[in-house]
Amino acid sequence: MATFYDFGLSESVIKATTRMGFEETTSIQELAIPIAMGSKDIIGQAQTGTGKTAAFGIPMLEKIISNNNSVQGLVITPTRELAVQVAEEINTLGQFKKVRALPIYGGQDIQRQIKALKNKPEIIVATPGRLMDHMRRKLIRLHHLETIVLDEADEMLNMGFREDIENILSEVPSNRQTMLFSATMPQPIKDLAQRFMNNPEFIRIKPKEITVPNTEQYYYQVQEKEKFDALCRILDLHSPEAAIVFARTKRRVDELLEALNKRGYSAEAIHGDLTQPKRDSVMNKFKNGTTEILVATDVAARGLDIGSVTHVYNFDIPQDSENYVHRIGRTGRVGKPGIAATFVSHREQNHLEQIERSIKRKIYRKPVPTINEAVEGQQRLTAEKLMQLIGNGDHLKYKDVAREMLESTDALSLLAAALKMLTKEPDLTPVKITAEEPRAPKKSKQAERKNWSTGSRHKAGSYKNRSGYKKKHKHS
Repeated sequence: MATFYDFGLSESVIKATTRMGFEETTSIQELAIPIAMGSKDIIGQAQTGTGKTAAFGIPMLEKIISNNNSVQGLVITPTRELAVQVAEEINTLGQFKKVRALPIYGGQDIQRQIKALKNKPEIIVATPGRLMDHMRRKLIRLHHLETIVLDEADEMLNMGFREDIENILSEVPSNRQTMLFSATMPQPIKDLAQRFMNNPEFIRIKPKEITVPNTEQYYYQVQEKEKFDALCRILDLHSPEAAIVFARTKRRVDELLEALNKRGYSAEAIHGDLTQPKRDSVMNKFKNGTTEILVATDVAARGLDIGSVTHVYNFDIPQDSENYVHRIGRTGRVGKPGIAATFVSHREQNHLEQIERSIKRKIYRKPVPTINEAVEGQQRLTAEKLMQLIGNGDHLKYKDVAREMLESTDALSLLAAALKMLTKEPDLTPVKITAEEPRAPKKSKQAERKNWSTGSRHKAGSYKNRSGYKKKHKHS
């Protein structure tokens, strides 16, 4: 594996990568950086979490002229959270070069963004809609743009941003460098490449292990009408410190949130209809531990940078393997163990098997815990907390009261009463969760790649567009 010293990078960027703890490059960085440093267009097919931001961010930074008072780099992302995350990493990479990246996204006060734009950032990281707003107001001018990056391009197209992206690409200088990164290569992505890119180099990173090794993965087979009660029993059994519950739709997220709160769980929800202040409030509560459960849609969770998630629950089975990998990638981070559990109905069994084939890993079935097992789990948790209090000495100021109580009650009865009072017992408050029919799984990505190889490639190892053919770099 290459190191960042192998690419002839500036001292300021090398210093930043060292400060960030980067020692060796990832596969996408090793292949993309030298090509991008040559100002060539790139199509990179790589999964989330492979180091894409540094792969395009470092070459972009190396081309920036500091204090030029113009936008020279532009990154377009599908979500607000990803825009913030990418901007933060580019700012860290560019800290010694004094290059500034500004995130621009919908939901944030536009006047605040206008004020920040007056500081003349060299790089803009934006969602398509808000970027178009600023371009129409002539608050962001891209006449001097050197590099444009489409990050998670397939997600942007899935979210309906195709027209915005085409408009943006039509308005930027034709001699810019364009880099496109996507987990999949559906036909609309190829169409974009053919129309707006100049002889792009195609790089595909074939993941050796596309699901995190520290995450224990299993599924529960349960009927739709029994899913919520099963989720509650599992939460009582696991007692997660920080869990994300994934649901298919915004309505489903809202219903799950209301139902969880009714039954006494500490939960918040995030989906596309929330205002930015509300999203920020929800995320801050979850990150600082005030909230234990976050209910989310796939799109809303894209780009979330949360390192403390202990459990992921797929209340609704993901529509494809890429979403599955993205969801369970929220846990088992930084070498910590994680648990990912998926709820599967009998009708969705084939869907689960398709995911297994795609990730090349068996997902084993576990029985849904009974109410008694959930109660026992809560009892064990309460007992552990009591023993922890004793170990920390936090109980000493209560000894006098305990001594008085022992004069009229035996120790066993007193301790049992304390355990009962502190233990969360199952709450069977009626709730409403609207049933949803299982969705058909998306076309397998293996089939998409086969279409790519038989359609847009002239031969193995080449990429075809309006200007000719370029050899492909393939890494496995």
